[in-house]
Amino acid sequence: MSRRSRLAHQPLDRRSLLTAAGAAGITAGLGVAFGTGGDPAGAAPVAPPAPTRTPSPASTPTPTPVAPSPVGTTLESVATPRGTGGYRRLGEGPGWDRVVRQDLAAADGRREDRRTVLASFVQFTDTHVTDVQHPVRFEYQRAGKPGAWRPHEALTVHGLISLVERINSLRGGPATGAPLSFVMTTGDNTDNNCRAELEWFLTAMSGGRITPNTGDPRRYEGVQNSGLPLYWQPEAALRDLDKRHGFPRVDGFLDAAIAQVTSPGLAIPWYSTVGNHDDLYGGHYASDPYFAELAVGDRKLYSLPEAEAAALHRTVREGRDTRGESLKRLLRAHARAMRTVTPDPSRAPLTSREYAEAHLDPAYTGAGPAGHGYTRESVAQGRLYYSFRAAENVVGISLDTTNPDGDYRGHITASQLRWLDRELARHADDHVLVFSHHYSTSVRAGGAELLALLKRHANVVAWINGHSHRNRITPHGGFWEVTTASHVDWPQLARVFELVDNRDGTLSLFTTCVESAAPYGTDLGDLSRTGLASLYRELAFNAPGRSTTLTGEPGDRNTELLLRRR
Repeated sequence: MSRRSRLAHQPLDRRSLLTAAGAAGITAGLGVAFGTGGDPAGAAPVAPPAPTRTPSPASTPTPTPVAPSPVGTTLESVATPRGTGGYRRLGEGPGWDRVVRQDLAAADGRREDRRTVLASFVQFTDTHVTDVQHPVRFEYQRAGKPGAWRPHEALTVHGLISLVERINSLRGGPATGAPLSFVMTTGDNTDNNCRAELEWFLTAMSGGRITPNTGDPRRYEGVQNSGLPLYWQPEAALRDLDKRHGFPRVDGFLDAAIAQVTSPGLAIPWYSTVGNHDDLYGGHYASDPYFAELAVGDRKLYSLPEAEAAALHRTVREGRDTRGESLKRLLRAHARAMRTVTPDPSRAPLTSREYAEAHLDPAYTGAGPAGHGYTRESVAQGRLYYSFRAAENVVGISLDTTNPDGDYRGHITASQLRWLDRELARHADDHVLVFSHHYSTSVRAGGAELLALLKRHANVVAWINGHSHRNRITPHGGFWEVTTASHVDWPQLARVFELVDNRDGTLSLFTTCVESAAPYGTDLGDLSRTGLASLYRELAFNAPGRSTTLTGEPGDRNTELLLRRR
């Protein structure tokens, strides 16, 4: 399929998990999106649409119950650097222990033998599928901050496909053995509000062929063959910034990076949450005709003087110029320094409505559900938040914390808060999992109100999010906030969640980090999809200027989070 062909439960106790009789209980109800209406001008909520058809057995095989197992997770092993010096190779290292956190409730030593599984699912976050040749990218900020550009970004598709393969290989939750019911993405699925990026992401998640290339179909056109020492030039002898840090020369890298690959797609249903990079240029700038024209055009800026690059980076980090006026002036001032590239309409931006509508394309249904949480009704309203039945007695709520007027920080409207209040009240007898892209302290507008609202409802178990690219788990009175690292920056993780009732007045939420299925060791001569996925991980670890705190503390990674059953 060409890159331009689209877009123009029953609860189970520990013993019964090991019997075939309870094999598929947890998957009951999946694929049903409640899709209750928004709250335009205080109007009454729209009636829920008819349930989405659950995927057929042919598309979603019935899971086989297995015993709990660390295999394929960071309980078993973790990618670990070898040796010393600048560029370090990776190998297999010891896994991370599970930490029992009792901030919200005490642990009863007998809970393991009597607990009942309520839900088992996976979180992907911040995959940042990237069109590295897009004219509206800000690689040139690297002149002022080395970490502002990633030398491994050309391999985001390969890394995501390998993560899909890892989840498909897991036969059950590592703490309970319960079949995994669904995957939820918590935003920044793409990098730069680009049609091509969204097509690649949807295909990687749902299955099919991807050609991660825009512009000239015969060759790469971007900063990595520009001859500029600011960027890693993988196929040149040039001693660029990254090679000074020990990065290797890899002949054939760029042709391999843009060659067609195939994703098997997830074998379980998946849902989608929007992030600021899905909605805004560079995750910060609001839609503008100037940027839209530049995106599909034939001119691209590759470099800036260090002082200007540093000033631009500070402007974004401080949340200024969200409408992009100073950025437009900067780009116009450097118009003569822009290079010619092949124009491509697939680089065009999407409105929020178009972003959600793309998920409804039958070509991307995969294991389901149709729309991956979005419905025709929500799309018609331009509404990117919804609720869905995650399991019997468990409801998921996906929020939209992006700001269409610009700003990488979070934003939630009063109307969405009113809708959320009604949803939480409507499901007072269910356990509720809330998903969003932004974490609590990054929601600049409405964040305090959102946190207070979640605290008022006793049925909220967890608020699961991303955005920071860092593992962090925070107690909030009666529920846990779980923030997961990205799959673009080291340590490149996703997270498995297992919710259980301990039958002693408490619940436990198990969290287990997982890496992609790619081998830890790399072979620089292996430019296959799998070999490139391994290199993707290794390059991320070695990226100059990367943050070294994103892994978090042990209590932010593999955990058992106890809370009172209210």
